[in-house]
Amino acid sequence: MEFTYLHNKCISPSLTVLSRVCISFSNLPKRAVSFHRRRRNLCFATLVDGKRPGEVVSERGGEEEDGFGDLKSWMLNNGLPPCKVVLKERSSHDKELLPIRYVAASEDLQASDVAVSVPNSLVVTLERVLGNETLAELLTTNKLSELACLALYLMYEKKQGKKSFWYPYIKELDRQRGRGQLAVESPLLWSEAELAYLTGSPTKAEVLDRADGIKREYEELDTVWFMAGSLFQQYPYDIPTEAFPFEIFKQAFVAIQSCVVHLQKVSLARRFALVPLGPPLLAYSSNCKAMLTAVDGAVELVVDRPYKAGEPIVVWCGPQPNSKLLLNYGFVDEDNPYDRIAVEAALNTEDPQYQDKRMVAQRNGKLSVQVFQVYAGKEKEAVSDILPYLRLGYVSDPSEMQSVISSQGPVCPVSPCMEQAVLDQLTVYFRTRLAGYCTSISEDELMLADPNLNPKKRVATQLVRLEKKMLSACLQATVDLTNQLPDHAVSPCPAPYAPLLK
Repeated sequence: MEFTYLHNKCISPSLTVLSRVCISFSNLPKRAVSFHRRRRNLCFATLVDGKRPGEVVSERGGEEEDGFGDLKSWMLNNGLPPCKVVLKERSSHDKELLPIRYVAASEDLQASDVAVSVPNSLVVTLERVLGNETLAELLTTNKLSELACLALYLMYEKKQGKKSFWYPYIKELDRQRGRGQLAVESPLLWSEAELAYLTGSPTKAEVLDRADGIKREYEELDTVWFMAGSLFQQYPYDIPTEAFPFEIFKQAFVAIQSCVVHLQKVSLARRFALVPLGPPLLAYSSNCKAMLTAVDGAVELVVDRPYKAGEPIVVWCGPQPNSKLLLNYGFVDEDNPYDRIAVEAALNTEDPQYQDKRMVAQRNGKLSVQVFQVYAGKEKEAVSDILPYLRLGYVSDPSEMQSVISSQGPVCPVSPCMEQAVLDQLTVYFRTRLAGYCTSISEDELMLADPNLNPKKRVATQLVRLEKKMLSACLQATVDLTNQLPDHAVSPCPAPYAPLLK
C-alpha cells in the first residue's frame, strides 16, 4: 500500500507497555509462535498490490473487474447521500501508472452549495482505529503520531483484501500512489539523484529530517499494536515491524500524509481523518477558502465559488509555504500568498553583553535565536524587521548598551560605519545562500519552458526558483539601503561579536 508523514512525533514504550509485550509472548503456545513465523513470511508476499516476490504485474487493466465498482458507487451503497460530485480522470506522466482521478462538479454549483456530505461511518479516524477515544487521546498526548496509527490500520486492512470494508477506498489510495494533482509523489519517495534537484534549498534537509522521523515512528509501531486492543485481537500474531518492512510503511505514510484531513472543533480522537472523496481526489489550492468541515454525523464540503459541471473542485490547504506543499503533497503553487523562506539570526553567546542583549530582544518580542519569515512580495519589510535585531548584536560599547536598555523600542544608536557592517553582513549572507543553488533564476526559467521536463525536476525547479526570487529581492533591498549610506561610511566598523546568520 502506498501511503505519508506529517509529524515527527514518537513515544518510548512505557514499562507498562513493555510488560504487556513480555506477557503476551511468554503466554503464546509454541504452535502459535511457529504459526506467527509462517504468517510473518506470508505478509511480505501479499502486501504490495497483491504481487508475489519476483512477480511483475502491469497496473493497467482489470481495474473494475473485481466486481466492487468505483469508489463513489461503494460509498453510495454504504450510506453516502446524493451529492453533486463525480470522479473523473487525467493521464499520468508515467504511462505505466494508471491515470490520476479527481473530484469534479457533476452539475453547475454556486458558492455556498454543499457539494458532498460524507457520513462518519465512511470516515477513518483514530477513534475508529483504536476503538477507544480515551486511548486515542492517551497516545496523542504522549506524542505518538496519529498518522502512524492511521497508516498501520489501513495496512492491516489491506491484508484482508476484498474482505475488508475499506477495500474500495484502499484500492483508490493504491491507485493514486501518494501522488498529488501534478501526478508527482512527495520528495520523501524520491531517489538520492532526484533529491539533488533540491540542492541549495532548505527543503532538502527537511526531507531527510522527516525521513528520519518516519523511521522512528516505524520503530514504535509495536507499541501502537499492543495498546490498541482492536488491532491486537484481530491480528494476534502479526507484530507490525515483522509483518511490514520499513519501505512499505514509509510508502503508506506518504500516501496518508497526502490525503489526511485536519478537522476543526472535534475531539483529539477525530481531528485527523481520512475522507473518501477528499484529498488527494480533491485538489489543494492556496487561494481557496473551502474546507472539509465536521458537522453533525458527517464531514461536508461547502464550495466557496461557482463551478461549471465537469470542473475540478479545490479545497484550501492551509497557510503552508511551497516547501511544505511539495513535501506533503507533491506540488508547488506559483501563486501561493503564504509562500515564505526563513532567515535565522542568533545573538553571539560569547558576547560579554549577551545577557543584556537577550533581555532587550525579549522585551521587543524577539528570542536569542530568532527565526524571521520572509514572505513573497514582502522582502523589503522582512529586511527592515531583521536590521534592528542585527544592530543590537553589533553594539559593543557598554555605555551604548546602557542607553539601549533604558530606551523604549527596538532602536539602537549605531554609527554609519556600524550600519555599513550590518548591511555588509546581510549582503554576504543573501549572496551565499543564492550561491548554494546549482542554477540561476534564468536557467530555471529555461528548464521550466521545456514541456518534456521530468515532472519531479519540474516541481523542484519551481520551488527553488521561487526561493531564489525571494532571496534576490532581499539582497536587492539590502543593497539599496547600503547605497543610501553617507559617502564617508565606506569602512565598516569591527564587530567581534556579530550576530550569527543561517
